Amino acid sequence: MNGRPMLCRQEELGSLFLFEKLAPDQLARLCREGRVEEFAPGPVYEEGEAATCFYVLLEGTLVLSRRIGNYDVETNRSSSRGVYAGAFQAYLGDRLRQVYNNSLRVLEPTRFFVLPAETFAAIMREWFPMAVHLLEGLFFGVKSTQEAVGQRERLLALGSLSAGLTHELNNPAAAAVRATSALRERVAGMRHKLGVIAARPYQRDTLETLIDIQERTAERVAKATALSPLEAADREDALCDWFDDHGIGDGWQLAPTFVQAGLDTDWLDQVTAAVEDDTLEGAVRWLNYTVETELLMNEIEESTTRVSALVAAAKQYSQLDRAPYQVTDVHELLDSTLLMVSAKIGPRITVVKEYDRSLPKIPAYPGELNQVWTNLIDNAVSAMNSTDTGGTLTVRTTRDGDHLLVEFRDTGPGVPAEIRDRVFDPFFTTKPVGEGTGLGLDISWRIIVNKHHGDLRFDSVPGDTRFQVRLPLASADPRSPQEPS
Repeated sequence: MNGRPMLCRQEELGSLFLFEKLAPDQLARLCREGRVEEFAPGPVYEEGEAATCFYVLLEGTLVLSRRIGNYDVETNRSSSRGVYAGAFQAYLGDRLRQVYNNSLRVLEPTRFFVLPAETFAAIMREWFPMAVHLLEGLFFGVKSTQEAVGQRERLLALGSLSAGLTHELNNPAAAAVRATSALRERVAGMRHKLGVIAARPYQRDTLETLIDIQERTAERVAKATALSPLEAADREDALCDWFDDHGIGDGWQLAPTFVQAGLDTDWLDQVTAAVEDDTLEGAVRWLNYTVETELLMNEIEESTTRVSALVAAAKQYSQLDRAPYQVTDVHELLDSTLLMVSAKIGPRITVVKEYDRSLPKIPAYPGELNQVWTNLIDNAVSAMNSTDTGGTLTVRTTRDGDHLLVEFRDTGPGVPAEIRDRVFDPFFTTKPVGEGTGLGLDISWRIIVNKHHGDLRFDSVPGDTRFQVRLPLASADPRSPQEPS
């Protein structure tokens, strides 16, 4: 937007703190190559437009704002003469994309000294060469440092996740190995017992009945329900008494297995009715191998299913073989992240999920959203682990207008008032040295605000800290997202 041209006076420029040290010939050059313009209330330039001018306030009131989602968030308001905005990084040239990183508007008729970006860049390099070198070094040095530390942040997160995943995989894998070894022994014992049975004088009808009981036993094992400790103890006592009454030794070793399989004395009575008294013990022990075999196979199935679920969660978390931008279910991302960090959450923290499953899928970068969830969960867990009692992490999703809201609530000590303005600053951390880089929330803010055009904010009191992520339901990316396969 162009303003109304006005007279440029050297005296007025020299009275500004920005130009007060300049020589008369330098002020003359500014007036010659720049201009003074008066703008009516309204916008001067918009965020994202090509940065063509450097603006210095002479008179009036300016407001700077940033676009966050569908909202303009005011970042600064000033009537101080000499404050500047616009293309103030033009001296960096082509090494930086020259666009306005905020929007400028005025609230009343306002005068600016306006200098074309290329003129501002030339003057800076000519008049202040050392300062330009220092500023360039500072800008690109900080950027390089931030990228390097950001990479370390990701490596630390990856290491933590790898350790947690290894821990989670170790338990079911070890259980499967133990069950497989025990199963081999039981199958060998079953073969031996089958040979013993075959050598005994069983009638054909008796063997058919035993095989039928064996099949029904396997079915009962698959449908067995868990008993309370008291119920299990009572049933074990009843089975031990039954074994003693029927002359079967070491019944106390058999009873726990039968109880776990959901078998009782009525089932044993069916076995008794099918065989002779002198072959009862052999038949019972043969069927015990059947029960143990089924239980071990169930354990192997549960363990390998758990391993498969963890691998699937890791794949979902890392978004392997998927498009970087796609229509995705936020709840799947949250579940995979919670599973990946479950080892770090530990037993002292209770996780509560309050999901609104009616929410639609949204266009997003799921791999980067998982990084945000990881950072926010890690901070919440660290805060609650700083107390002696642990706490509760509540993950909630709901609709908020045309946005999807994801809230992480923890019962930790809260964010102290004196640091609340700094939590999103790069390199700021309250964690001990070596445990945090201070970039987790900064990265999260950039992912949510800059890349997803959403919003990230928090509210905190002792015992109730809530970080809220708002993501637009509709796509703000020019590319067309695809459904995951």
